Amino acid sequence: MPGTVTLHRVIRAPAERIYRAFITPAAMVKWLPPHGFTGEVHSMDARVGGSYRMSFTNFGTGGSHSFGGTYLELVPGQKLRYNDQFDNPGLPGTMEVEVTLKPGMVGTDVSIVQKGIPDAIPVEFCYLGWQESLDMLVRLVEPEIPDGA
Repeated sequence: MPGTVTLHRVIRAPAERIYRAFITPAAMVKWLPPHGFTGEVHSMDARVGGSYRMSFTNFGTGGSHSFGGTYLELVPGQKLRYNDQFDNPGLPGTMEVEVTLKPGMVGTDVSIVQKGIPDAIPVEFCYLGWQESLDMLVRLVEPEIPDGA
């Protein structure tokens, strides 16, 4: 039965900056691949009905897996919903990811739900990967760096 992960994090950054990190290829490759992986965005058309393709490569072994999906809902600074499919036939099905951003007193409340994780992938691996990715997202979006620095 496909798995689901639910994550919650408060990030000390504006929702618009966090949203932008989800739809900017250069940002995606910096924060989304979990530890030990590099990432490459092959294409991205960040609009409802648009699609994206990317891959993660295991830095130690050189093995990679590619995936892509379609943007289902995009509300700047508030919400992203998209689906994912692996190119590997051994990882069938379509996952759906929903990211909700709500401004709070000390930053942005970030909620992520990923549904439809293939049976071949332990849900714990997804939790671990998302936690690592969110740690890197924080490092990207929290710093307040003045223009020209």
